[in-house]
Amino acid sequence: DGQRMGERATVDRRPLFAVGITFFLLALYIVNESGSKLYYKEKPAESLIGLALAALSMIGMAVLAVMKFRTAKALNRRSLRADAVDTTAAAFLSVVLFLGLGLNSWLGWWWADPVAALLIVPFMFREGWGAIEESKNNPSYGCKTIRPNL
Repeated sequence: DGQRMGERATVDRRPLFAVGITFFLLALYIVNESGSKLYYKEKPAESLIGLALAALSMIGMAVLAVMKFRTAKALNRRSLRADAVDTTAAAFLSVVLFLGLGLNSWLGWWWADPVAALLIVPFMFREGWGAIEESKNNPSYGCKTIRPNL
């Protein structure tokens, strides 16, 4: 059973690291897009279809995140838990999108969406760093070759 745990640790290492990197890439994308929208004062187009899709995305991502968390716990998979956190971040982004589009549509606050998105960036960096650090703490991370003293 110890060998199976070692195999699972090896399998979990790379996905945890990859999820951490995706958090960083997504955070950088958000900073670029939101910063650009604020700098150029780009106003989002009003769209009832966009609001409906954002609402569906909020619900769908939240349900998917809960299912991933439950599965990760049942299987004791850290990589799936990290992916569930990633899905939770996507749900938050859907909430931000919905609020931003809604506030623009109802109150004319064109800046609400990019500002709200920027507020999520620290969460993204924290979770990305946490996933990468967790992959390093994994016993199989960076498997070193032990050379015998000859």
